[in-house]
Amino acid sequence: MAAAGGGGPSVGTGESGGGDSYKTVYLFDRREKESELGERALQVGESSDYAAFRASVCQTLAISPEEKFVITTTSRKEITCDNFDETVKDGVTLYLLQTVNQLLLTATKERIDFLPHYDTLVKSGMYEYYASEGQNPLPFALAELIDNSLSATSRNTGVRRIQIKLLFDETQGKPAVAVVDNGRGMTSKQLNNWAVYRLSKFTRQGDFESDHSGYVRPLPVPRSLNSDISYFGVGGKQAVFFVGQSARMISKPADSQDVHELLLSKEDFEKKEKNKEAIYSGYIRNRKPSDCVHITNDDERFLHQLISEEKEKDSFTAVVITGVQPEHIQYLKNYFLLWTRQLAHIYHYYIHGPKGNEKRTSKEVGPFNNIDIEISMFEKGKTPKIVNLREIQDDMQTLYINTAADSFEFKAHVEGDGVVEGIIRYHPFLYDKETYPDDPCFPSKLKDEDDDDDCFILDKAARGKRPIFECFWNGRLIPYTSVEDFDWCAPPKKRGLAPIECYNRISGALFTNDKFQVSTNKLTFMDLELKLKDKNTLFTRILNGQEQRMKIDREFALWLKDCHEKYDKQIKFTLFKGIITRPDLPSKRQGPWATYSAIEWDGKIFKAGQLVKTIKTLPLFYGSIVKFFLYGDHDGEVYATGGEVQIAMEPQALYDEVRTVPIAKLDRTVAEKAVKKYVEDEMARLPDRLSVTWPEGDELLPNEVRPAGTPIGALRIEILNKKGETMQKLPGTSHGGSKKLLVELKVILHSSSGNKEIISHISQHGGKWPYWFKKMENIHKLGNYTLKLQVVLNESNADTYAGRPLPSKAIKFSVKEGKPEKFSFGLLDPPFRVGVPFNIPLEFQDEFGHTSQLSADIQPVFEASGLSLHYEEITKGPNCVIQGVTAKGPVNSCQGKNFNLKVILPGLKEDTQILKIRLLPGPPRRLKVKPDSEILVIENGTAFPFQVEVLDESDNITAQPKLIVHCKFLGAPSLPIYVVDCSSSGTSILSGPAIQVQNIKKDQTLKAKIEIPSCKDVAPVEKTIKLLPSSHVARLQIFSVEGQKAIQIKHQDEVNWIAGDVMHNLIFQMYDEGEREIHITSALAEKIKVNWTPEINKEHLLRGLLPDVQVPTSVKDMRYCQVSYQDDHVSLESAFTVRPLPDEPKHLKCELKGGKTLQMGQELQGEIVIIVTDQYGNQIQAFSPSSLSALGIAGIGLDSSHLKTTFQENTQSISVRGIKFIPGPPGNKDLCFTWREFSDFIRVQLISGPPAKLLLIDWPELKESIPVINGRELQNPLIVQLCDQWDNPAPVPQVKISLIKANNLKLTPSNQQHKTDERGRANLGVFSVYAPRGEHTMQVKATYNKNTIEGPIIKLMILPDPEKPIRLNVKYDKDASFLAGSIFTDFMITVISEDDSIIKNINPARISMKMWKLSNSGNRPPANAETFSCNKIKDNDKEDCCFYFRDKAIPNKVGTYCIQFCFMVDKANILNSEQIIVDVLPNQPMKLVPEIQPATPAVSNVRSIASRTLVKDLYLRITDDYNNHTGIDLVGAVIVTIKGSNEEDDTPLFNGKVRTLEFPFVKGSVEITNLVLAENSPGRDSTEYFIVFEPQLPALSRTLESYILPFMFYNDVKKQQQMAALTKEKDQLSKSIIMYRSMFDTRNQLLDEIKCQVERAKLKEAQLRNELKTHNIDIPATQQMPHIEALLKSKIAEQEELQKKPRRSCTLPNYKGNGDVLGKIAHLAQIEDDRAAMVISWHLASDMDCVVTLTTDAARRIYDETQGRQQVLPLDSIYKKTLPDWKRPLPHYRNGKLYFKPIGDPVFARDLLTFPDSVEHCETVFGMLLGDTIILDNLDAANHYRKEVVKITHCPTLLTRDGDRIRSNGKFGGLQNKAPPMDKLRGMVFGAPIPKQCLILGEQIDLLQQYRTAVCRLGIVNKELKGELEYLHTPDMKKKKQELDEQEKNLKLIEQKLGMTPTRKCNDSLRHPVTDCPVPPKRMRRETTRQSRIITKTDV
Repeated sequence: MAAAGGGGPSVGTGESGGGDSYKTVYLFDRREKESELGERALQVGESSDYAAFRASVCQTLAISPEEKFVITTTSRKEITCDNFDETVKDGVTLYLLQTVNQLLLTATKERIDFLPHYDTLVKSGMYEYYASEGQNPLPFALAELIDNSLSATSRNTGVRRIQIKLLFDETQGKPAVAVVDNGRGMTSKQLNNWAVYRLSKFTRQGDFESDHSGYVRPLPVPRSLNSDISYFGVGGKQAVFFVGQSARMISKPADSQDVHELLLSKEDFEKKEKNKEAIYSGYIRNRKPSDCVHITNDDERFLHQLISEEKEKDSFTAVVITGVQPEHIQYLKNYFLLWTRQLAHIYHYYIHGPKGNEKRTSKEVGPFNNIDIEISMFEKGKTPKIVNLREIQDDMQTLYINTAADSFEFKAHVEGDGVVEGIIRYHPFLYDKETYPDDPCFPSKLKDEDDDDDCFILDKAARGKRPIFECFWNGRLIPYTSVEDFDWCAPPKKRGLAPIECYNRISGALFTNDKFQVSTNKLTFMDLELKLKDKNTLFTRILNGQEQRMKIDREFALWLKDCHEKYDKQIKFTLFKGIITRPDLPSKRQGPWATYSAIEWDGKIFKAGQLVKTIKTLPLFYGSIVKFFLYGDHDGEVYATGGEVQIAMEPQALYDEVRTVPIAKLDRTVAEKAVKKYVEDEMARLPDRLSVTWPEGDELLPNEVRPAGTPIGALRIEILNKKGETMQKLPGTSHGGSKKLLVELKVILHSSSGNKEIISHISQHGGKWPYWFKKMENIHKLGNYTLKLQVVLNESNADTYAGRPLPSKAIKFSVKEGKPEKFSFGLLDPPFRVGVPFNIPLEFQDEFGHTSQLSADIQPVFEASGLSLHYEEITKGPNCVIQGVTAKGPVNSCQGKNFNLKVILPGLKEDTQILKIRLLPGPPRRLKVKPDSEILVIENGTAFPFQVEVLDESDNITAQPKLIVHCKFLGAPSLPIYVVDCSSSGTSILSGPAIQVQNIKKDQTLKAKIEIPSCKDVAPVEKTIKLLPSSHVARLQIFSVEGQKAIQIKHQDEVNWIAGDVMHNLIFQMYDEGEREIHITSALAEKIKVNWTPEINKEHLLRGLLPDVQVPTSVKDMRYCQVSYQDDHVSLESAFTVRPLPDEPKHLKCELKGGKTLQMGQELQGEIVIIVTDQYGNQIQAFSPSSLSALGIAGIGLDSSHLKTTFQENTQSISVRGIKFIPGPPGNKDLCFTWREFSDFIRVQLISGPPAKLLLIDWPELKESIPVINGRELQNPLIVQLCDQWDNPAPVPQVKISLIKANNLKLTPSNQQHKTDERGRANLGVFSVYAPRGEHTMQVKATYNKNTIEGPIIKLMILPDPEKPIRLNVKYDKDASFLAGSIFTDFMITVISEDDSIIKNINPARISMKMWKLSNSGNRPPANAETFSCNKIKDNDKEDCCFYFRDKAIPNKVGTYCIQFCFMVDKANILNSEQIIVDVLPNQPMKLVPEIQPATPAVSNVRSIASRTLVKDLYLRITDDYNNHTGIDLVGAVIVTIKGSNEEDDTPLFNGKVRTLEFPFVKGSVEITNLVLAENSPGRDSTEYFIVFEPQLPALSRTLESYILPFMFYNDVKKQQQMAALTKEKDQLSKSIIMYRSMFDTRNQLLDEIKCQVERAKLKEAQLRNELKTHNIDIPATQQMPHIEALLKSKIAEQEELQKKPRRSCTLPNYKGNGDVLGKIAHLAQIEDDRAAMVISWHLASDMDCVVTLTTDAARRIYDETQGRQQVLPLDSIYKKTLPDWKRPLPHYRNGKLYFKPIGDPVFARDLLTFPDSVEHCETVFGMLLGDTIILDNLDAANHYRKEVVKITHCPTLLTRDGDRIRSNGKFGGLQNKAPPMDKLRGMVFGAPIPKQCLILGEQIDLLQQYRTAVCRLGIVNKELKGELEYLHTPDMKKKKQELDEQEKNLKLIEQKLGMTPTRKCNDSLRHPVTDCPVPPKRMRRETTRQSRIITKTDV
C-alpha cells in the first residue's frame, strides 16, 4: 500500500494529471515459496492498458521488466492485452505466477462481496421455507444441499457420489454436518456467486466463469430427471443456517490446481455489525489441495481428515456445517432410519431411474443408476452408521412400486410448454387385506381396534383420505404438494365398470418439468393443480411409450376394471347357491345378493353348519354358519374383497335368531371345541309356567257364557321356572346381555272364517311389581273366545325360542247377544212387479249390532208415493219376514220406476227404515193389436205386419222372459206362423214369411189368430184376411222347334244327338198362378239363366228363344242342360240331358301296348292294336276277319319275316306282333299302318345291343400325351361309354368301372370304383393330378357279366404349377380415419401365386371382405361377421388383376373392428389375408340428447319450488346420427328456452323472470342441475309447452339439432298435483307396458327356440337312425328305450367277451418318456397273422429294443440317462428321400401290368403292419427298417419270385411265412437266415391288434349311445315345448295379457286427460300367433334365453 500511496510511479497518471479515477487491484506474489505471504494493493487508472499495468506491477514488486512471469485471476485466467479491460476490475484479486498451471505454494485470501440480489425484496412475499405441516423440516433442509450436489455432478460421466457425513464424535471436535460431492466444483467467482442471496441461475450475468451464465435449458428426458434442480440461489444458504450457525464452503473445479474455501458464520456477521463493518464482504481462501495449516481450532479437528482426502479428487465441493442446533443433533441421531427413508423417497427416481425401484437383476452403471448418495454418522465409541439411499427398500415410492400389480401412464399438456408425466398404480386386495402401502412414519388413517373391517365402508378403504398423486419437479419430490385426483380418475357418482373400492386402491405420481413454479424452498408448487385442472389441459394415455389420443376417462375405467378382474385375490366364495334379495336392508342394498355355502379365506375353509365365534361385535356371537352373502349378480366361484356371513345363534334352545355380520368379523383363531363348550354351558334355566290371579274381581272362569259387554277383571301374572322362581328375562349369557321376557295377553275370537285377535296387550315387568293387565270392557262380539297369556321375547315378540315354546295359559269362554233395539232389511228377492206379492225379511240387532230375535207382536206400517200397498202377515222368531206385500200403480215404462218404501215398526228404539225399490210392470193380462179393423185384404205371396202391445193389469206395457207372440193363419194348408219376441220391450211388429197358397185361382178368405202361448190367461185376438191370386211367374216350359212343329222337352228328358253337332231352335214360355201366359219383359229376361253358355242374347230371350246347345264330341260325354228363373217370389227350373251318337268313319288309330323300346337284333315285346274312329276319335265297328288282307305295314329297316296279324272280335280291332329291325344305327323308327284310304304311324325306339367295348367321350387324341400342371385338374372330365359290337352306345347301368394307374400317379378325388348310369356312361369326374414331372399312363376297365372290357390307354405329361395362390396382398390408405356411418377407404386386393406373381382371371365372386367387432373371445371371425363382395373394375383403375372394395359402409357404432379378406380357393379351402384392425371413431356431432330420458314434468306457478321444478339433474350430451357420444373437445353453451305450440300465447318464464338460461357445455356434455319456473309465471292453464335445449358451439360451423322436452303447465296447484300424479302414473304405465311387451316377446322367442330345438333333435334322431340302419340295426317306433338298452347291453357284453380272448402281446418293457419319445419299436406296430409276426419280429430282432424319439436332443437325453446302454433312433436324423413309397406296387408289376404271375401270395412286409398311434412317424421308422422287404408263403415261392424279379429290376429282401430269409444279395440258408420258433423270441414279438369285429362293435355301441342320448333329448325338448305351450295358455298368462290391454287402454285415456298427443300406438305383435320354428340367429337365441330366465323371476 505504501508503494501505491508514496512517491512511486502510479499507473494511469499521465500528462492529463490527476483527472483520472482509479481502481484498486490486490496482488499475491506466489512465484516462489519464499515470496511474501500478504497481499499488495495496487491502484490502476481507469484508462490504463495492460503494458502500463504490467510495468506498475514490476515497479511495485521490484521485478525486472525482462523477468518472465504471468498475471492470472484466482481462476488461473491469464491477463493479456485482449482481456485486460474486462478482467481487471476494481477490487479484483490477482496472482503473479511463473506459469498459469503453477501450484499455489502458499494460501491466499480473495476479497469478495455478496450483497443480496434485489430479488430478496421482489420475492420476499413467499411464505417461509420451513412451514412444514407438522413434519420435522430437517430432512428437507438437507435435501437442498443434495440438490446442489446433483446439479454439480450432472455432467459426470462416471459415478456421481454424494456423501452426507454426520460428525458427532466429540473426540474430533464439536458436532458438524458435511455434504461432499464429486461434481465439477466451483471457481472463486462461482463461489462468490453462491454466497449472493437470491442470485438465481437466470439472473447471473456478466461473468463467463459463472456456472450458470448463458443458461441453457436441458433437453427433455423421462420423468424430467435432468438434475437441473439448483435454481433460485436461496435454498443452500437457508439450509446451512437452519442446520447450524456456520458454513464452510470448500470447492475445487476440474482441471484447476487451487482449492477455494469460503467461511460464512453467524458469529462473524454479528462481529462485523458490531464493528460497523460491511457485513456482506469477506475473503475466499485459495490454497493447494490437502493444505490444512489454517485449521487451528480444536473444535474443527475433523476438518484435517476431510481436507486430507482432497488429493484423491479431481474436482469436488464440500459444505461443512458447524454449530449444529442441539435439537437437530438429537433428531438426526434418534430418527436416523426415518429421515434417511424420507431422503430416499425425495430422490427415489434419481437413485433408481425413471421406472423406480423395480426388482432388477442387472446392476451395471447407467444413466439412471450411477448416483450414490451415502449417509454416514460417526459417534464416539460406536460403529459408524452408513447407509446408501439406493439400499433403502421401504421408502414410500419403493413400497408403491413393489406392491403395484399394474400401472396406467399418461401425459398432460397444459397451456405453454408445461408437460406433466403421470403414472397411476394399482394395489390389489390380496386374500385378507389391502396391499396399498401405508406410510409407517405418517399413517394416513388411525384404525381403532373396534373398527369394522367391512369392505363396504368406503372411508376405511385402502388409500384412506390420502390424495392419489405425489408431485415431482424435475424428478425431485415436492413434499408439501399433492393432487387429490382428476375428474376422470375420481370415484364416480354412479357405479362404473369397476367396484367403487377399486378407486381407493390406486396411487400415483406426477412428474413436471420446470415450466411449473415451485417455492424457493422446493416444498410446494405454486400453480400445479390449478393448471392441471384447467379446461384446456389435454390428457393423453401412454401405451408402449407412445401417446394415444383417446378418451382418458374411458381408458382409465377399462384399465381399472381389468386390474380388478386380474389381480384382486380376495376371499374365495365357493358352492354357489343362487341369487336373492334381502328386504331387511335399505332399498339401495337389497339386491342382488349371491349366496354361497363355503368360503376359502387365508388358507382356511369355512362351510355352512360349522361352529364359529365372532370378534369385534357387541356382544360376541356364537353359532353355526347358515350361508354367506356376496353383493352383486355373481354365478359360480368368485373372489371378492369381503362379504357377509349369516350365523344361527347357538344354543338354539336359548336363542332362536339369525345374525348377519361381515365376514371379516369371524374369529379365525378360535377352536371349535371352545364354541361347543360354550353352547353346552348356556343350556340353563328356562321359563316353565305362568301364575295368574284376579286382584280386582270379575274373574273369568273357563268355558263361561257371558252377555255381550260384560267386563273382565284385572290380571296379575308371574313367570315361574321349573324351580318355582319368578323370572323377568332369559338367563344371562356372555353375549353381553340377556333378552327380557314380556307377557302378551290376547283375546281371540273363534269364527268360521278363522281366528281373529280383538285384544292384544304386552306387559313388561315393573321391577317392583309383577306383570299386570287392566280391566277389559270392550268384548261385544258374539262367539267363542279364548283369553291367551303368552310369554314372548322383548325384541321380536316371538313366543318360541330356538324351536321351544315359551310358557302360556289359555281360558276359553263365549259371548251371546242382547235384546233387539233396531232393525234392518234382509236380502230382498227382486224384481218387484205390479200386483205380484213379495216378502220383506227383517233383521233385528241389539245395542252392539248383534243379530237378535223378535218376541213381541208388531203391526208394520207402509208408506210409498203413488202406490197402494198392503201385506198379509209378519212372522216371529229367528227369521222375521213381512209376507205378501203387494204394490199397484203406474210405472210409465218397461224398465220400471224407483220408489222409496218407508217401513215403520212401532215399539223399537230405532223404528223406521227406508227401503228403495224399483217396481217393474206386472205380468201380462191382455193383448192390444193394430190395425184395429177386423177384415184385411192382401195378395197371395205377400206378408202382413201387425203392431202388438202386451199390457199388465194396470195397463202398463209389460215385458218378461219368453214373452213370444204367435199369429196362426187358418183356411189353407202350409200357411206360415208369425212369431215375435216381446221379452225386452213388451211391444213389437209381428210379421213373417209371405202368405203363399198353392193353386189358387180366385179370392180366398183366411183367419188370423194372435195369442201368447206362454200366457194362457191372456185372451187371443182374431182378424179376417181376404187373399187375392198372385200375378207372379209360376210355371216354365221348354220346346224344340222342327219345321212348323214344336216338341215339348219335359223336365229331366234325355235327347239323342250326333256328336259334335249343334241343337238349334230351342224356345221357352212362362205362366202365372192363374195359368195366364206372361209377356217377357226386360226385367224378367234378366232373371233367366242357362248353364251351357255364360253369354245370352237378351233380344232372343225377349222373343222366347234359348241359346243353341253344342253337343259333346265324345260319346262318353253327356251334357246336362238347365234353364232357371228366380225372383223374390219363386225359383223355377227345367232341365234335359243330351247324349252324343258316333259320326261317320274318319281315321285309323294305332296303339302300342307294351314297351316302346326294342333292342337291336330282338323282337318288340308288346303288340300293336289297330281300330277305326270318326273325326272325334269315337270307335266305329268297321273291321271283320276279312279286313286282315287289306292291312298294310311298312317301315325303314323293318324285318317283315316275323310279322303276325290277328283280328280281335271282342274289341273289333286288329293285333300286330313280331316287329323286328335289321341292325343299324339306334334311334326312333316309324312304322306306317294302312287300311283302305286310312293310315296311321307308330314310333318305336331302337336301342343298342349288349356292351362289348369301352370308349372315351370328349377326350383328346390318345396318341399324344395330354399336358397337365401338377396339382391342377385335367381339362376334361374322364367320361367312359359302354358300346355294343356295332359301336353304338350301350345304356347298361351298374357296370363297375375301374381306373388302373401307377402308384406314383395320384389322382384327386382318390381312385374309387364307379358304376355306369342309365346311359351306360360313367363320369369319373375331373381329376386333379399329382405326380412327378414326366409322362404317366392310366387305363380304364369295365367288368360286365364277369368279363373284363378294356378301355384305351391315356397318356399324361405332368408340368409344374405356375399359379397356386399362397397369400393375399392388401393395399389401402393406412393414414385414413374411419368415422361411424361413413365410407371406408378403397381396399385393393391382389392374389399372389407361388412365384410371387399376380394371379389373373380370377372370378371376383371368390374374393370377399369380412368385418366384425373385436371381442375378448379372440380374433377368429364370428359366424355373424358382415361380408362384402368386391366392386366392379373401373376404366381408370391403374393396376390390372386387382380387386377393389369401394364405398363399403363403416359400422354405425364406435369400437375396434377387424377386417379380413378371403379368397375361396375351392369349396373346402379358403385363403385369408392378415387381419386389419381399425378403430371406428364418432362421426360429426348432429344432435343433443339426454343420457336418461326424463319423465314428463307437470308444473304450476305456485310458491312451492317442488311444484315449479321442471328438470333436476339432467345430463345432455352430443351424439352423431348413430347415437355415438362425440364432441368431447367442443366448448360452448346450451341455451334453454320455453316455447308453446301457439306463438301468440304467453310462455312461462324461468326463475328470475327470464326467458332464457345458459348452461356451460364442457367435454361433450352439459349438466342441468335445477330448472325452475318463476313464481306466478305467465302461461295458459292446462297447456302443453316445450323446453328447447339449443346448443351453441362456436367451434362448430353448423347448427346441431336441439333437444325438446314437453311439459304440462297449470295455474291451479291442485290441478297440477292431480296432473303430476297422472303424469307419474302415465310414466309408470309406460314402463309397465314395456315390461309386459318384453316378457311376451321373450316368451314367443323362447317358444321359437324350443321349436327349433325340437326340429334339430328330430333331425339328429333321424340321422342316427339311418346310420344304425347301415349297420343292420333297426329300432322299433315304440318301446325305444328298453330296446336300445337291451341292444347296448348285448353289444357291450359281446365286445367284452372278444376283448377277454387271449391274443399275442409284446412282453418287452416299453420306455416311458415325454412327448418327444414314441417308445420302443416292438410296441409301435401290431401284426394280425401269427406266422408273419414271427418272421418279421425275428428279422427286426436287433432293432426291437430300440427307442424311437422325435428329436436328437431327446435321444441324447435317454443315452445319457442309461449311460449309453439303450439304443436310440431320432427321427430328425433320417434322410427321408430314400424312404420307400408305401403305395408302390410289388416288383412283379411293370407299368401297371403283371410281368409274371407269382406264387406264394407275395406282399410287402410293411403292409402287414398296423399302427395304433403316430401313423406318420411309424411309417417313417418301418419304411427305413423294412424298406421293400417282401413276405411270401415258403422258400420255393421266394426263390421263384426272386429269379423272375431280377430279370427286370433289383429284388429286395424276401421273408417267408415258414421263417426263411433270402437277403437282397440272394444269399439264403444257415441259422442266421432261419427264424427260431415263437417261444424262442423271448416276448420280443409284435402284438396282435384288436379284432375287427371288436372295432365294429365299438362303432355300433357308440352309435347306440348317441341315439339313446338323441332320443332322450328329443323327449326332453318335446316336454319343454309342451310345457311352454301350456304355460302360454295358463290363466296367469291370459290375465297378464288382459292386464297389458287394460294398461294400454288406461295409458291412452291418461294421455287424453293430460291433453298430450299419444306417444305411440300399442304394438300388435303380441297378438300374433306363434309361427312354426323360425330359426333365429344363435346370438339372438342365447340372449332370448338369458332374458327369459330373468323376466320369469319377476312378477310383472
